[in-house]
Amino acid sequence: MQTSVSFKNLDPSDNLKAYVGDKLNRFDKYLDNPADASVVLSVEKFRHIAEINIVGDRLKIKGKEETDDMYSAIDMVLDKIEKQIKKNKQKKRDRRSADSKTMVMESMAEAAAIAPAPSQEDGPREVKIKNIEYKPMDVEEAVLQMNLSDDNFLVFTNAKTDRINVLYHRNDGHYGLIQPLG
Repeated sequence: MQTSVSFKNLDPSDNLKAYVGDKLNRFDKYLDNPADASVVLSVEKFRHIAEINIVGDRLKIKGKEETDDMYSAIDMVLDKIEKQIKKNKQKKRDRRSADSKTMVMESMAEAAAIAPAPSQEDGPREVKIKNIEYKPMDVEEAVLQMNLSDDNFLVFTNAKTDRINVLYHRNDGHYGLIQPLG
């Protein structure tokens, strides 16, 4: 990692530069590509401030800490930076896995679109027309009529309303009645 250390209101120290450089080099294992780090170490009255900006590998990370000791400020800001880098890397991993899942789903959908299901027929569907006679009867008589036949439904004219009704077998074994409103 390329590191530049600046001092503000503080005498330049090789020990601080080496300390920061060694600590920043541990982040190389988290970054795929080289990154640039700019470090600003400053003193304002009794506060020691460490500010680090890392740019590279498609990320920009900033951290700032202030304490009464410069070394502890550097350690604290480096801990912050490390958390941010790990969080960013985890986001990338999550996105990649989500993208790969959607790509698999899309490829499966494309494959299904290319090869139609064997149950589908080519061309228009055929409509079978069945003419039936319906006679006036009440609902109870229609139920008796359905019991005598093997049909799944019965169309009849309701004797009470003079409207066409449909009586049918339901999946639960009971009957259903379809009748128009009005």
